[in-house]
Amino acid sequence: MPQADLLLTDTRIRTLNPHQPEATALAVKDGRIAALGDTATLTRDWSGPGTERLSLAGATVTPGFVDSHSHPVWGLQMSAGADLTGVQDLDALRAALRSAPRIDGWVIGWGLDHNAFGGRPVHHGLIEDVLDGAPAFLRLYDGHSALASTAALAAAQVTGPREFAQRAEIVCDAEGRPTGHLIEHAAMDVVDAVVPRLSYEKRRAGLVDLLKGMAATGLTGAHVMDGADLELLAAVEQDTDLPLRLTVAPWCMPGVDQDGLDELIALQKRGGRDWRVGAVKFFMDGTVEGGTAWLEQADCHGRGTDAFWPDPQAYSDAVRTLHAAGVRTATHAIGDAAVRHALDTIEALGASGRDAHRIEHIETVPDDTLPRFAALGVAASMQPPHTAYTKGDHSDEWSQRLGAERAGRAWRTRDLRDAGAVLALGSDWPIAHFDARRVLAMARVPEGAAGAGQGLSGLEALEGVTSHAAIASGEAHLGGRIEVGLRADLTVLGLDPVLAPADELAQAPVRLTTVGGRIVHRGE
Repeated sequence: MPQADLLLTDTRIRTLNPHQPEATALAVKDGRIAALGDTATLTRDWSGPGTERLSLAGATVTPGFVDSHSHPVWGLQMSAGADLTGVQDLDALRAALRSAPRIDGWVIGWGLDHNAFGGRPVHHGLIEDVLDGAPAFLRLYDGHSALASTAALAAAQVTGPREFAQRAEIVCDAEGRPTGHLIEHAAMDVVDAVVPRLSYEKRRAGLVDLLKGMAATGLTGAHVMDGADLELLAAVEQDTDLPLRLTVAPWCMPGVDQDGLDELIALQKRGGRDWRVGAVKFFMDGTVEGGTAWLEQADCHGRGTDAFWPDPQAYSDAVRTLHAAGVRTATHAIGDAAVRHALDTIEALGASGRDAHRIEHIETVPDDTLPRFAALGVAASMQPPHTAYTKGDHSDEWSQRLGAERAGRAWRTRDLRDAGAVLALGSDWPIAHFDARRVLAMARVPEGAAGAGQGLSGLEALEGVTSHAAIASGEAHLGGRIEVGLRADLTVLGLDPVLAPADELAQAPVRLTTVGGRIVHRGE
């Protein structure tokens, strides 16, 4: 007689399998769902002396939550220093910097909202007097821009503008003097190269703690949208199991040659017990607030008409090369022109391009792009918490940049689902908090900053972090549903995430989180 390793009973199980949508018990054996049915039958047939049986009365079991866009490894350095996510205005920023701890003499901060500047240009002159001469490097919340103080610019020997292979900029005034505003990764990296780094030991311990914190919100996996540090992941797995299952998508940047593409293809073979390289990440544009989102018409500052790749066809050629090698791609595309070009590129691949590629963010798009996602089999990957940086009255920096018409078609999650698209949801941590419950709750808000009527149903939101997330990563044959033979990646909440009100869901007790049947979080 079989004996389960783990037996969950007396509960409500939402399988997301239309052929068996609900059950009251499930058995786990060797990391997989071994049986699914009623409590009495499974208790009789699958209990044994080595079985851990958990009665979960009042709880709801769902497929394991997956964050479809996160940066848990790269984000460790991105989130170093003072947490500025709660800063709302310039006075609060100055107060935070005045009391911020020095790290090797530096003031380092992250998560700063563009709206805190109150419409003023981002300039080091706004903060210099509270730094007492210390170099400062402050990452803005979008992860694509930063503010560096005079001393930080001097430490990096930045004295004027520079040319970059991608759409990046060291912003300078009319006299050619740097303002401290650094736009896009290439410009930020010039100063970031001299910023104090986290030690290897802190990064290693920080990664495990971070992933444990993610598991405590119900997450069982994440799609890592950066090159990560594969050696760090491998080293951690030598000592312990990762608390989350990670699928990594290394970056492909403008200027890549055939050797670079061959390296990305070869990386797809890398992996460990609970991590693997499973795609390649592209940037078709930057951000609205930075003026680098690629738009079909310029933003209200006269910017945004250029792609991140100076030659957009080179991006298309790189996608084609990777596709021919069987590599999945994910493209950061925020503006309407960026989304359209990514869709055009995938359409040109023909029938073989279906269900193999995805587009990230999709912050503002016109009506005619919506049905193309389903028609081409392109997954839409979106982050509901990003809407927290906009306001319903469109007085925020994002909306002001775009103007009323484009701001009125923001984050069209409802419209994409109605058009038949696969819609995967995530947080983009550290751009927004990783708490999966918040992602679900914010996806369901029916009205507000994301536009009227864009809220999802409870079931659609749940699908966004489970079954649709699995489709987006090419892992629908492995998980995203609770079915016999699939991975036992499970999330157990103290309420039903489909029926509970969004505000209650955001605070839901997480009773249990399992990865491959291994309990990675156990709640009250």
